[in-house]
Amino acid sequence: MASTILPPTQFETDVSELSRVFNLQVENQYHIGNTTARQRLDKLNKLHNLILKYRPQIKEALYADYRKHPSEVDLTEIYPITSELKHTKAHLRSWMRGESVKTPFAMMGSSSRIKYESKGVVLIISPWNFPVNLTFGPLVSAIAAGNTVIIKPSEMTPHTSSLMKEMIAEVFNESEAVLVEGGVETSTELLKLPFNHIFFTGAPSIGKIVMKAAAEHLCSVTLELGGKSPTIVDESANISMAARRIAWGKYVNNGQVCIAPDYLYVHESKLEQFITEFKKQVKNFYNNDAANEVSYARIVNQRHYSRIKGYIDDALSKGAKIEVGGTFNKSKDFIAPTLMTNVAKDSTLMTEEIFGPVLPVYGYASVDAVINEINAREKPLALYIYSKKQKNINHVMNNTRAGGTCINHNAAHFFNSNLPFGGSNNSGIGKAHGYEGFKAFSNARAVFQQHLPNALDLLTPPYNDFKQRLIDLTIKWF
Repeated sequence: MASTILPPTQFETDVSELSRVFNLQVENQYHIGNTTARQRLDKLNKLHNLILKYRPQIKEALYADYRKHPSEVDLTEIYPITSELKHTKAHLRSWMRGESVKTPFAMMGSSSRIKYESKGVVLIISPWNFPVNLTFGPLVSAIAAGNTVIIKPSEMTPHTSSLMKEMIAEVFNESEAVLVEGGVETSTELLKLPFNHIFFTGAPSIGKIVMKAAAEHLCSVTLELGGKSPTIVDESANISMAARRIAWGKYVNNGQVCIAPDYLYVHESKLEQFITEFKKQVKNFYNNDAANEVSYARIVNQRHYSRIKGYIDDALSKGAKIEVGGTFNKSKDFIAPTLMTNVAKDSTLMTEEIFGPVLPVYGYASVDAVINEINAREKPLALYIYSKKQKNINHVMNNTRAGGTCINHNAAHFFNSNLPFGGSNNSGIGKAHGYEGFKAFSNARAVFQQHLPNALDLLTPPYNDFKQRLIDLTIKWF
């Protein structure tokens, strides 16, 4: 698929322009916050139609940025957004109604409820690895919750960022939603502004910078981060199925996926069989030479190519062995789908998130030893278990912590809008998707309403013995 898109001009957005747009949205936030379900649904419908209208251009832009196959764009960029839109549109009215909650008997004559109100002016900082999916996904939730939105996408996928700017401008006034382009300088200036909420997707190291900046304004954050997501294949697992699904989860998008299997433990009795099956699956996916397979994307740029190549070289220098792949082409940002054994635990492949098409695999005898190794690291964004034994599954689940887990699959939980998506501590703060995404961009406002005379009115000063007896009864019985 040859791109006809011209390379966009790279620039930083001027600080005065950022302030101008921000102030427009500050002035408009209560109007947008008071929009009805029908009005928000209208916006979501326009966004849905926009995605479908620009579907060919989205494919072309992503191919231009890092040779992402059109079918993979449909599966990993378009479908997650259209699915999220359908789910949100189906439930928005009930979400906006809020929730009635019980009121204690001691406060009889009153009622209590939760009103979900917009946070106000929000910032979405989206990454380069799924630039469309991870920009429009949070945008759906922000619109559903009634916020004004400024979006800052990654400068590493310039064709896609430029296209998304055009798309957003087609259906939204800038006082409601706008996309600004730029690099680190633009992001830095945006983070100086007093947003009401920031939704960031990216590396934990940058997440700390975002959170620190947000603290200056006591701004709430949703941080969708990453880390090293482990995978366990036990002795009861279907090895052929596990190899196929793990290979897909690892090499889709060239491994540039925050929830990709990052390192793998296979029971020692099945390790040789797994490696054999894994080789077959890689060949089935990408033929004998992935360099000539159009279904295989590329590393996003030279910097990330050099980073991943450096990880592999470091592991090889410490005794690692390449079982699959291990071929490179720097001029084309190409690294073959690679599986490695005997990887030293102190190598950068095991101390850093890989975010590329390389998978270290280890044999294990004791699952408890594996659990101890996993728990010695930061909490992962995802943890995957392949097993036919529920006892084994429960043991791993109960003795580890992770943002999300798939059993006998990997990464698939991201596609279910009924499930919360997000990490824990180093892998993230807060949840996204569906109702959780709506709540992330909303303030849960407590509403207490008094209807009849309240017993509390009897307990106001001045205090006396009779009032104290009423207080004692209340503490004891209510």
